[in-house]
Amino acid sequence: MRRSLVTAAVLLALAGSLGAGPGGADRPVLPDRLADTGGGSQLITAEAPDTGSTTGTVTWWERRGGSWKEAGSAPARFGGGGLAEGANRKQGTSTTPTGLYDLPYAFGIEDAPAGTTYPYREVTEDSWWCQDNDSRAYNRWVEPRPAHCRAAEAEHLVSYGTQYARALVIGFNYDRPVRGRGAGIFLHVNGRGATAGCVSVPADAMAEILAWADPAREPHIAVGTSSGPTAITRY
Repeated sequence: MRRSLVTAAVLLALAGSLGAGPGGADRPVLPDRLADTGGGSQLITAEAPDTGSTTGTVTWWERRGGSWKEAGSAPARFGGGGLAEGANRKQGTSTTPTGLYDLPYAFGIEDAPAGTTYPYREVTEDSWWCQDNDSRAYNRWVEPRPAHCRAAEAEHLVSYGTQYARALVIGFNYDRPVRGRGAGIFLHVNGRGATAGCVSVPADAMAEILAWADPAREPHIAVGTSSGPTAITRY
């Protein structure tokens, strides 16, 4: 009888040690495993299984009581070409750039959700996002579209009534744009399927994120894969 009790105790101890491993309850939450979270107290993570994935998970986090807590989560979609290292990404590949980015401002065809404090720009018939590599307005909102930004190389934002109903600009290639790396990368509402390189979530999740995001808390977004050279934990 005593031997049985000892055996049972050993098995329980082993089970406990296994639970504390990579998949166990003692594993740090995702923000605690990132190389950098941007220095603010809010963070969005967009994680895909691997670089060939077009779906994954977006989770938004906030620091409360000295630790990161999950504030919400939703299924996500990525580029039709999967994901690619942001520093090496090429324009026109329909890949979502991995990395850690700030979120300069929000915009939308619809009104901002109640409670939104983020800078929110209204889309009009004259609103365009310039993706013309030959334009001095490359990777910028232009209104109206200048002659040096060709219409064929720009997005007429109002034409994307579903996707750009509400969105956040992701600061990829934004502060000092590199020609040919890519332009117009956003967190926006789901369309019919994979994106052209953006990250998208259901409409209700996008509304929740905008009502939650507080510019005073300096939110960032980390985009990456579960493992490998583009692992989200590297950023």
